[in-house]
Amino acid sequence: MSGGRGGSGAVSFRREKYVPRGGPDGGDGGDGGSVYLIADPSKHSFLDLRYRRRWRASNGANGGPANRHGRRGEDLFIPVPLGTVVRDEQGRLLADLTEPGQKVKVAAGGAGGRGNSRFATSRHQAPRHAEKGLPGEERKIYLELKLLAQVGLVGFPNAGKSTLLRRISAARPKVADYPFTTLAPQLGLVETEAGESFVVADLPGLIEGAHRGAGLGHRFLRHVERNLLLLLVIDLSPAAQPDPVEAYFQLLRELKLYRERLARYPRLVAGNKMDLPGAEENLARLRRAIAEKEEQPPELLPISAATGAGVKELVRRLAAELARLAALPREEAAEEEAEPIPPPPPARESAFTVEKVGDAFVVRGSRIERAAARIDFDNEESLRRFQRYCRRLGLEEALKRMGAKAGDTVCIGEEEFYFDA
Repeated sequence: MSGGRGGSGAVSFRREKYVPRGGPDGGDGGDGGSVYLIADPSKHSFLDLRYRRRWRASNGANGGPANRHGRRGEDLFIPVPLGTVVRDEQGRLLADLTEPGQKVKVAAGGAGGRGNSRFATSRHQAPRHAEKGLPGEERKIYLELKLLAQVGLVGFPNAGKSTLLRRISAARPKVADYPFTTLAPQLGLVETEAGESFVVADLPGLIEGAHRGAGLGHRFLRHVERNLLLLLVIDLSPAAQPDPVEAYFQLLRELKLYRERLARYPRLVAGNKMDLPGAEENLARLRRAIAEKEEQPPELLPISAATGAGVKELVRRLAAELARLAALPREEAAEEEAEPIPPPPPARESAFTVEKVGDAFVVRGSRIERAAARIDFDNEESLRRFQRYCRRLGLEEALKRMGAKAGDTVCIGEEEFYFDA
């Protein structure tokens, strides 16, 4: 991501009839545009961003005569899905976009340069220099989509989650008799008989060891964090692998090992494939095991996603539970929602540091690098002004202390100079 470069200031003087000694009238350059990410409810993936890796806002226009300032560069807004987490190259959290229209600046535009009219003083009434615009901020960012849905379907591969989503919504995830049929979350909008609606997410299948990254591992569990209610789908058929009781407690164990609070999420349990022989016995065993080992056992609803048996009752219970959760105080319903976003680190404002790298002396420091970026080194007056600035900062003396001699190379930002003692 790159912000636009600021426009350069103009060097100009008034040349109007009957206006003697009109003075400098060069205008300022416009600021470069910035790059923003904005949460867009109509986006559900990063597919639009896949084939374009570099984004750049427009540059600011240069200043003109008669104190005409350059036009500001247009900001670039990149729509991303709700639930997008933005991190920098060091992994620091920059933003967590969870609300429609929420935006974050990821690359600031460069400031425009000042025109020569800004430098006129009583002692220097005809300045013939102006500033260049600063380059825009350039950075690499990483986007991660943490799904936002009211209900998340959690279960092992082949538990019937995709079939259930097809049954209760218009979503059409792939359904097949092999593991990991769902490799990416699938969303479906469910409409109730009362005219209400909610979003259900069919999440990738879980396997043992997911909390350590096995299978889809952490990618799966990150999606689980962003659902208000979990629906654990358990395969009750005689051929179920793993066994229904083992599957239920293994799911809870993986959620808890990944993050303690996931085991405390509100949840319901759907015992699927009740149309198959032997499912009734497995349902009774699972009900007893849950009642024995949990103080507050979740409701267990028998269904058959393939035939539709019990599905309407399941949808009604999901809608009722979501209504109950929505009525809770916000801090209780959204306990430990997201990690806090730290404020951006303060800009480093040290004057400068000098380091010898090979035969060159490299000068670093935000202030002096910013000053060098503004200077037009083809303009003799601008160059003299920069030399005076470096002298005031004490750079010349620091270079001498480091052993710099006449003719040595000095690097400041992207510029190279010969040291003149």
